[in-house]
Amino acid sequence: MKRLFATLVVLLPWGLKRWCLARFWKFEIDPTARIGLAWIFPRKLVMGPGSRIGHMTLCKSLSLLRLDERASIGRGNWITGFPAGPSKHFAHQPDRRPEFILERHAAITNRHLVDCTHSVTIGEFTTLAGFASQILTHSIDLEHCRQSSEPVRIGAYCFIGTNCVLLGGSSLPDRSVLGAKSLLNKAYSEPLHLYAGVPARPIKPLPADWKYFQRTDQFVY
Repeated sequence: MKRLFATLVVLLPWGLKRWCLARFWKFEIDPTARIGLAWIFPRKLVMGPGSRIGHMTLCKSLSLLRLDERASIGRGNWITGFPAGPSKHFAHQPDRRPEFILERHAAITNRHLVDCTHSVTIGEFTTLAGFASQILTHSIDLEHCRQSSEPVRIGAYCFIGTNCVLLGGSSLPDRSVLGAKSLLNKAYSEPLHLYAGVPARPIKPLPADWKYFQRTDQFVY
């Protein structure tokens, strides 16, 4: 019955939809935020001023989805996790956090896949660009024959090119670029670099005075 009700809520005009999501799901949605025709049902949703979620995006099985001021998720994205709580899966990780956090002015474009079995954080003014990138926080631990997960952190003012893969435990430093079709599989710490390749590695330093790294608005015209 709850799933049927949720389906009906998805189809409502935005004003009524926002009221239902706040009233029955206790979601925290700023009056200036907006969700399109999309299935957005984490355990907790927090949307800051001017934040947006586009049509045909799905988000489920997360403890938290948080979009800070003017953060946005585009169309056709698939955002899933594995619920927190008692389970044979991930039993050795009681502190696992299935959450997705977009800091202010962070943006995801269209048709990406984000696995939030563990936490994924996108820093402020960062763009997950292009199409068909994957963020994967869980896999099988072959040594111990069990499911395991690690968080992914993308820094501030980063740019991620089309069709990239980011694996659990990886990290992209502030003001860095991940080249198209790259595989990020480790945690880097040196900012202002182009990282690229399979697996990704630092290719060259980037100038700190590039305007992308200094902008005050999410959108790039």
